[in-house]
Amino acid sequence: MAILAAAGRIAATVVAMVGTRLELAAVEFQDDARRLLGALAWTLVALFLACSALLFVALFVIVLFWDSFRLQAIAGVAILFGLGAALILMKVRAGFKAQSPLFSNTLAELRSDVAYLRGHAVPTTTHAAADAGVHHE
Repeated sequence: MAILAAAGRIAATVVAMVGTRLELAAVEFQDDARRLLGALAWTLVALFLACSALLFVALFVIVLFWDSFRLQAIAGVAILFGLGAALILMKVRAGFKAQSPLFSNTLAELRSDVAYLRGHAVPTTTHAAADAGVHHE
């Protein structure tokens, strides 16, 4: 009877651990989805600005042989849009480089669980899991 009770407690612990890890994975997925949508939005803005810059460069070439000050105005707007697009793309790239790999916190928690189950470590809630609002039971 004691063996069945111990097996039941072990099964309950494993199910609780799996549930906690699934919650952490869901939180990480939501965070990554939000970050990706933000990057996509900024990329679309940069694409719009780049297209606008190309349009103004084309207008610059067309107007090249017209009167005096139209060229400076068109060139200035084209340079402004081009610089805006370049700055936004650099921001998006830096954001992608600064982020950790997908589900890194979940994988770290699973490695910690495996080590605990093998008897190598004491179970603790990592900072990533605590930040995500997920706690060991």
